[in-house]
Amino acid sequence: MPETQPRVKFQTTAGDFTIELNPEKAPITVKNFLTYVNEGFYNGTVFHRVIPGFMAQGGGFDTSFKQKATHDTIKIEADNGLKNDRGTVAMARTGIPDSASSQFFINYKDNDFLNHSAPTSQGWGYTVFGKVVEGMDVVDEMAKAPTATRNGHQDVPKTDIIIEKAEVIK
Repeated sequence: MPETQPRVKFQTTAGDFTIELNPEKAPITVKNFLTYVNEGFYNGTVFHRVIPGFMAQGGGFDTSFKQKATHDTIKIEADNGLKNDRGTVAMARTGIPDSASSQFFINYKDNDFLNHSAPTSQGWGYTVFGKVVEGMDVVDEMAKAPTATRNGHQDVPKTDIIIEKAEVIK
């Protein structure tokens, strides 16, 4: 990858980590993500779903577990050749392919079943748009947090893992 790849640093209550974005392979997704970062949207949100051996998801709920209002959803770019491998960052979405907005997840392992296989409801997969380049140990540590069901959501850390600040550093 060229050195011009944007990087976003996350300062969290669990520690800091940095992701490198891939605007060449996922231009719509990266633009959308950077809009949220630059607006300060992620500041004060929590990782609301953490499943060891699978992924950690955040970017949608504040500390009172209220879902934040988002911009319009974006077109899926999961057929960009990037895989849901360990340390990669992908967009969360509903069962509708073009439904991603602000929520993202970090893969704890190679999750091949999340990769694009066909332009069908079952095969679209999830758009990978970046990877953790610093602080994967912090992300791994988050997986050790005890979880419970909260407001109907499963796998919620009992102690909030809060994104205190997300900012573009490059």
